Amino acid sequence: MLSIKNLTLRRGDVRLLTQMQLQIEPSEIVTLFGVSGSGKSSLLNWMVGDLDSVFSARGELWLDQRRLDTLPTEQRRVGILFQDDLLFPHLSVGHNLAFALPAHIEGTKARRQMIERTLADMGLAGFHDRDPATLSGGQRARVSLMRALLAEPQALLLDEPFSRLDALLRTQFRTYVFEQIARQGIPTLLVTHDPADVPPGGRVIDIGDWDGSAEPPAVKSPNPSQ
Repeated sequence: MLSIKNLTLRRGDVRLLTQMQLQIEPSEIVTLFGVSGSGKSSLLNWMVGDLDSVFSARGELWLDQRRLDTLPTEQRRVGILFQDDLLFPHLSVGHNLAFALPAHIEGTKARRQMIERTLADMGLAGFHDRDPATLSGGQRARVSLMRALLAEPQALLLDEPFSRLDALLRTQFRTYVFEQIARQGIPTLLVTHDPADVPPGGRVIDIGDWDGSAEPPAVKSPNPSQ
């Protein structure tokens, strides 16, 4: 379970969040709405340990029995997927994926086999040596997702990862992402402006409607039966 406890987030003298409480179960995707400037992206940055110095935060982040907010970013095991794929242009597709492999996968052969198997599972068999610049938008999105998942995150943050895709590709990639989250049992926080991104029956929170007195109020999912 991923838990935010008593988080107060400020930008200078402006309070963005007050005593925030939130719990996300394994495999659950909680969707967070809010107007620009309400603190959504800053919340994610705090969770991964990359909060800009213009902000200040007080609170705790827990994953099961492990407190994360006191740890450096690389020890938190919290993955994040942005709207831009952020692939390294100077590395091949395979080497982009290899960058995320955990240290316990040892040996050149074992690491190569893991990458090849991952590419095959993604429908990108034979793409190991491809230049990322030659990929379509959907292919780049899949590589970016699998790079995040290969790092074996114990929680996942999605910062509008579907917003730059066209309508058809957006639907297909969204389904693929949700399937991977369910398969790996990862508690996930999704930030979006599009109600269509909410998983069927998923919990929805608008932080603008929350008064800080308790866990943010859940809003009925706009996609109860998709």
